[in-house]
This record gives sequence, C-alpha cells and structure tokens, in this order.
Amino acid sequence: MTSQELFEQIRSKRSFLCVGLDTDLKKVPQHLLAGDDPIFEFNKAIIDATAPYCVSYKPNLAFYEAAGTKGWNALVKTVKYLRGHYPEQFIIADAKRGDIGNTSQMYARVFFQEMDFDAVTLSPYMGSDTAEPFYSYAGKWAVLLALTSNASARDFETLKLENGEMLYERVLRTSMDWGTEDNTMYVVGATQAAQLGSVRAIVPDHFLLVPGVGAQGGSLEEVARYGMNKRCGLLVNSSRGIIYASGGRDFAGAAAGAAAQLQSQMSMLLQKAGL
Repeated sequence: MTSQELFEQIRSKRSFLCVGLDTDLKKVPQHLLAGDDPIFEFNKAIIDATAPYCVSYKPNLAFYEAAGTKGWNALVKTVKYLRGHYPEQFIIADAKRGDIGNTSQMYARVFFQEMDFDAVTLSPYMGSDTAEPFYSYAGKWAVLLALTSNASARDFETLKLENGEMLYERVLRTSMDWGTEDNTMYVVGATQAAQLGSVRAIVPDHFLLVPGVGAQGGSLEEVARYGMNKRCGLLVNSSRGIIYASGGRDFAGAAAGAAAQLQSQMSMLLQKAGL
C-alpha cells in the first residue's frame, strides 16, 4: 500500500483511526474465556464492530507473545481474518524490533512474507543496517520510533546534541534517507503534540503513527493541529479506550461506539483542513 492509497482510504472513510489490538486475557470478557481461542474471538468481534470507522489495526505483539503458542496462533488468525474480510485495512505489527542485519532479515521475513503485515514498528537506534532488510519488501513499511509518549522518553529522545538539535530530530533527519514517503512512517506520541510542529518541519510529507490518544491523555485536536499535512499524514491509534470500552457482553457494541465517536471527530478535523 502506498501513501496515496492510504490517504484515499482516509478520505473515503473520513477517518485516520488505527485501532490497537492490545488483547489482554485478563481483560477479555469472562464469557469468551470458555472458548477454544478467546483472544481471536475477542479480536474478531472487535474488528467486525470497528472496521467501518478505522483504516488500520495495530496488534501489539507483547500481548500475544505473553500467551505463548496460543497467543501467536491467535495473532496469525487475526491477520488472516483481516486480509480475508477487510483487505483495505492497513495492518501494523507493533513489534518494536531493532537488531543486527541478519537478525532483522528474519524479522522482516516473518512479518512481511509469512504473516503479511503491511508495516512493522522498529527501533532505529542501532542504525540503518537494522532497518534495511525491511525495505527490501515492495509495498511494505518501516515504522520508526521517533518521539514516544512514555514519561521516560526524555531520558534519551530529547537529549540535546552538540549542535543544539535533539536526538529524536537527528533520528528523523538521518533515517529520511533510508526509505521514502511510501515506505517509512514515524511514531510520535500524542502526549508530545506540542512538538509535532518540529517533527513536521523535518518530515513534512511522511505519515506519522500517533499513539496515546484516549487512555494516555493525548488530545486529538492538538495532534491534528500540529501534525496534519496536505494528505492528512496521520494514523492516530487508540487501544484501551476502544477495545475495553466495556468488559461485559456488550463489549463489541461499546467498542463500535467509541470508534464511531473518534471517527466523527476525525471527519470534522479533515473537513476543517479541507481534505
């Protein structure tokens, strides 16, 4: 999927919502736990309920790996279900990988070739050779961590270098040469909305994956104000605020309601931007 194709999905659905599938067995409704595959059944219901309101899904791999083989199998089934029933959705493996070249080749193979994700989140801090294998797959994306929403991001990401730029700014400037606007996206946390302007000054045309709206307190309006570009250029992720909108039997309906509310806000923001 190219950046233009992603923008066309955004314009068609009037939404730049990414639903985070952070499926925790401790939070899955009790009535699903008696089934053979509660993780997949939960994901399937969430997907069916929210697909009209979003353009992307982002399974966080830690939640699947924590469940061992059953969790990994549920992840595989989830991606296959999306491909079979909602092929227009952009699917991101939130894996945060970043290792030496030959190891990265294996990661790229499993996520892109074996599992057919569209994109993988990567840590860029070991340099270009850790990301290069992911760029060898046509139509696939590297989503590089730039300025994250966690409280301790300042430990490293906002350190000032000798020339006065911050470390995350150096990451942006250096990694721009690794790929293109059609295969490179950056993670910028919604709680860092005020700094989205400086991010946009460096990468004006790239898509940004923005987590932290909802449960983490990020403002959708501020994200749009500072981060939107002429093709929207945003995928705003909400996980807990949607998938755990209810812990009862009405969980799917509640998730649909939460996603629809965000989509409605996004539609107004797109209209305000003339998109």
